[in-house]
Amino acid sequence: MNSFLETIKKFGYISESVEIDILKNINTENKKKGHYLIKAGQATANLFVLQTGLVRGFYIKNDKEINTWFAAENIVLGSALPLFSNNPSIENIQLLEDSVFHYISNQNLQKLYNKHPDFNTIGRKVAEEYCLLLENRIASLQVDSAEDRYRKLIKDFPNISQRVSLGHIASYLGITQATLSRIRGKM
Repeated sequence: MNSFLETIKKFGYISESVEIDILKNINTENKKKGHYLIKAGQATANLFVLQTGLVRGFYIKNDKEINTWFAAENIVLGSALPLFSNNPSIENIQLLEDSVFHYISNQNLQKLYNKHPDFNTIGRKVAEEYCLLLENRIASLQVDSAEDRYRKLIKDFPNISQRVSLGHIASYLGITQATLSRIRGKM
């Protein structure tokens, strides 16, 4: 079964007719590490699920990349502004590994929502999960120490240090690489 469909089904029941229509609208690509799924300023949007690989979300400020999230296999992802409000993205989403991913355009997703109103529940649940992740991330940045944020990252993503550079991890944690090295040395 297609990993996009498998992942979406985790959010609720999908009838056979909806499943058939989803499969007709899904595209699949293989791309190399470094490929951008979306760049800041891009207004077109897709909803993605990685079959294999790893991505990061990041912003650029004063020529510095600021990592905000990582996602691996079987996670629904995309840039919220173009997906939810048709505004240009302010973030970049880039592959950190050679990846295979499935996607559906926002335009086709909206058509499916209109054609199959019961599918809206799945879309709402995906958006709710996104909101929960964002709220937890914001709270962590405001309340947790850098060491606590690192412990949480390792708990949620045990093999991240084998898949993501320490520079990207430090940026995600909002600390320098030297501070990250000290934290890692304590553990």
